[in-house]
Amino acid sequence: MELKTSKNIEIRFGEVDMMNIVWHGSYPSYLEDAREAFGEKFGLSYQSYIDHRYYAPIVDLQIKYKYPLRYGCKPRIDIIYRPTEAAKIIFDYEIYDSVDNTLYCKARTIQVFMDLNYNLVLTNPEFFVKWKKKWQQ
Repeated sequence: MELKTSKNIEIRFGEVDMMNIVWHGSYPSYLEDAREAFGEKFGLSYQSYIDHRYYAPIVDLQIKYKYPLRYGCKPRIDIIYRPTEAAKIIFDYEIYDSVDNTLYCKARTIQVFMDLNYNLVLTNPEFFVKWKKKWQQ
């Protein structure tokens, strides 16, 4: 069972440069918006990590730009959870134009678990194991 959701995003004027192209540094915030939408839909929010006494920082971020996002376009970001046995959370992303389906970019993030003392957790926390079972991951 693939866990996937989508979110429409708005390009704000302050996110574009003098060429009317979205500045590359804005993309990580779009990915974060998608992770929040995913968390809301599937019960894996940032707050749920904290409620279970964990952090889940991003340790790897990859973005492959295919076509420039511009002010005025209406993009949609798709986020897909990629199951793994490791104590990691992996998401793939694709940003498309919601009108003509142009692919703007592909991305991937990898998050790990840390306890509240900022120590790396090498095994899947119990709450995450239960979450994976619930969604057959």
